[in-house]
Amino acid sequence: MEPTSARPSILILEGEIREPGRLSRTLGRAGYEVMEAGEPLQCLEMLEADGFDVLLFDLHRRGLEPAEFVQSVRTVRPGQVVVLMASSGAEEAAAAALRSGAFHYVTRPLVREELLLTMQRASERARLLRDNRLLRLESLDRGSVDNIVGVHGSMDEVRRLIRKVAPTATTVMIYGESGTGKELVARAIHQQSPRASRPLFAVNCASIPETLLESELFGYEKGAFTGAATRKKGLLELASGSDLFFDEVGDLEPALQGKLLRALQERVVQRLGGVEPIRVDLRIISASHRDLAGMVADGDFRQDLFYRLNTFPIVIPPLRDRATDIPLLVDHFLNAYSEREGRAVPRISNAALRRLCAYPWPGNVRQLASAIERALILAEDDTIEETDLPQEVLAWEPPPAAGDRLRLPDDGVDLGELERRLLIEAMERSGWVIAKAAPLVGLTYRTMQYRLAKHDISRPTS
Repeated sequence: MEPTSARPSILILEGEIREPGRLSRTLGRAGYEVMEAGEPLQCLEMLEADGFDVLLFDLHRRGLEPAEFVQSVRTVRPGQVVVLMASSGAEEAAAAALRSGAFHYVTRPLVREELLLTMQRASERARLLRDNRLLRLESLDRGSVDNIVGVHGSMDEVRRLIRKVAPTATTVMIYGESGTGKELVARAIHQQSPRASRPLFAVNCASIPETLLESELFGYEKGAFTGAATRKKGLLELASGSDLFFDEVGDLEPALQGKLLRALQERVVQRLGGVEPIRVDLRIISASHRDLAGMVADGDFRQDLFYRLNTFPIVIPPLRDRATDIPLLVDHFLNAYSEREGRAVPRISNAALRRLCAYPWPGNVRQLASAIERALILAEDDTIEETDLPQEVLAWEPPPAAGDRLRLPDDGVDLGELERRLLIEAMERSGWVIAKAAPLVGLTYRTMQYRLAKHDISRPTS
């Protein structure tokens, strides 16, 4: 188990005891939690059972070979931070122990300032190692199929498809609205694959300008363009031997679509400004909230690239279509955020849960997660009430009955003019900020720019 104390913990294995307890008292007064082991075997048992941030031991203890003991410690506790105490003239033995994995050593007679500085650095090292280990575990957990929460039949199908395709080299296309968890599915596929020992590389095609995206994907040689001071490998080259996740692949510009198709077909890339083809071996996992088949029909996406990417489609349903999963997701996020904040998991009132289950969640699971995180902060005592929920959830009312729906006028409607009016209203409501207006009409930033230019819409001059 990991050290659980809020204070850094130190286990001491003394050698020749000059003043019993003196070292423990010095470190204790400096804010450390200190325990002592009487014998090397007891020391190993204590490390295995409880865990300590730092082990401090005297390498001159009788019957103890320092380098071998450090190896034994690191067998019992991989990554254990070890600091040695060595008398002057024992540099060779200390160096051997350092080569075996010890962190540092202090010389006897001990100087208080040197000791405390070394222990501060050692405990910081232990904290960093622990944090990195937790981050790796969290990363694996985020990529677990079992971490895809939901008992709705559609989610069972998503998990089934992930397990089927993950062990293969087949190209995968993930469809779903924004916030449904497309990247979570991509990471689950990667973590279940034979390529899981390497990182999953990712790029968001909607967030990088076309001029930069090409160099990100293909890399460039030194001097390929102004500012190219060194050679840079592209993501297609870096991801060789692993998986590359293309998020919002529907936003790829036509010129890049052609270059990507060639790279996937021939399994070679060529850096900008380069002449040598570079062979790559990677699996592409793509995602889009857009109807790519419709884009192909409209001429906005290459048909040949679509067929190349769409080999194994997985569709993630919107949260409103699986409302039975909302209580499970609420419980999941309450537990996750409570653990992160180090507080007890609150209960949620029936009225608040009913509100959450009734709301259509246009932002899907991502929006629900944000709502729960906010409610956890606002909640008094140990219960989340309706008043702790976001205003958009509280203000939402069910749509009118079918008989009250908007009807098409007898003389028809001009869809182009209707679109223009909606775009203007969205821009006005968002203060003419495209990034805020685009989600109001279900468009990406780039598509919103295109539609505004198409209708010649610009902010009125005052």
